[in-house]
Amino acid sequence: MSAHTPSYYAASANEDVRHPKLDDDISTDVCVIGGGITGLSAALHLAEAGFDVVLIDGERIGWGASGRNGGQICSAYNKSMKEIEALVGRDGAQAFWEVERAAKDLIRDRVKKHNIDCDLQWGYLHTAAKPSHMSWVTETYDEWARYGYTDTEVLDKSQLQERVGTEAYHGALWEQNAGHLHPLNYTLGLAKAAKDAGVQLFEDTRATHIEQRPTPKITTPSGTVSARYVIAAGNAYLGKLVPHLFHRVMPVKSFILATEPLGEDRARGLIRDNDAVTDTNHICNYIRLSTDGRLLFGGRANYTGTEPRDLFPYMRPRMLKIFPQLENVGLDFCWGGTLAITLDRMPHVGKIDDTLFFAHGYSGHGVALAGIAGKLMAEAVQGTAENFDVMASIKHQPFPGGPIRMPMLAIGMLYYKLKDMMS
Repeated sequence: MSAHTPSYYAASANEDVRHPKLDDDISTDVCVIGGGITGLSAALHLAEAGFDVVLIDGERIGWGASGRNGGQICSAYNKSMKEIEALVGRDGAQAFWEVERAAKDLIRDRVKKHNIDCDLQWGYLHTAAKPSHMSWVTETYDEWARYGYTDTEVLDKSQLQERVGTEAYHGALWEQNAGHLHPLNYTLGLAKAAKDAGVQLFEDTRATHIEQRPTPKITTPSGTVSARYVIAAGNAYLGKLVPHLFHRVMPVKSFILATEPLGEDRARGLIRDNDAVTDTNHICNYIRLSTDGRLLFGGRANYTGTEPRDLFPYMRPRMLKIFPQLENVGLDFCWGGTLAITLDRMPHVGKIDDTLFFAHGYSGHGVALAGIAGKLMAEAVQGTAENFDVMASIKHQPFPGGPIRMPMLAIGMLYYKLKDMMS
């Protein structure tokens, strides 16, 4: 059975629970494909509503992006609300905003209800990487206020430097109701809650084919699952299992390093209030502290699908550009993983027919959006699809380029790297 990717998260996981491999032909109400936040959220909600649920994963629960990501609980979407208004109108954009707000509430509620020990911390800084980026800070502050979100504050450079120990940034938008957590422990906590609610969890059970009609049947190497409904929640790891979805998301590599423990004083000298930090570059850095006082520093997205042989020298210079005072600090972990983006950077939620639902392509906002997307799919299975339909209202186009789409995207992202350097 697969092991978790060596990472700070795997080394500090609360538990190392293994679930069996499916080796039989079984039937259920709902089969969920994917043991990350999306799939577990859907499974948990359905089981609590009285459905018989089977969840299968080709690796281990939390093996993919849900157990490796930056742990940042983001507000809004990877698109401004003004851009969303242009797509769906003011009322539609308000509905999207309410879904996003509910996504963060869902994390808070589930952590409390299921007593999930995942180092949940609130507070978030969006830092301006260039002086010209302060216009984004002030515009976003005003834009979010129009949607009723006023737990925010604009900080100038000197105010930001009181909170973050770097001269690299030029101000920030601080918000109270976003934050960070230990993503693997959160995912494992959802899995425990789902199992306690009656969900059957199977690992090392890769879905190889979905037969949709007359009754959905999922084939795996050593068994099948017949179900009334199927929820496809594999995100970047879904592959070609659902052909219609394959070209509508693009797998992207991202990387994180973890320093040695810094001690309380030195850690808080980097991020005084233990906020999550990200910057306004197109290819952004995302930064936070761990509960044991390490700096977790993520970024350097790779759009070619490859991973450097040695990640430490690949990531270290980027960290030192922001925090040069860490020159002599040891690095204990460095790892990568794959997330999924869409062409328009909005999450792709919908259904293939009345039996097959999907959600993926969170484009860097998955910690919050994956959970609510799973819940909305579960509600749609139950027959309440109002908020699901909100998310499904955006029609997503496939990435152009067919078999050369990844090289084309890499060339396109080179433009944004140059733009980050020059803006």
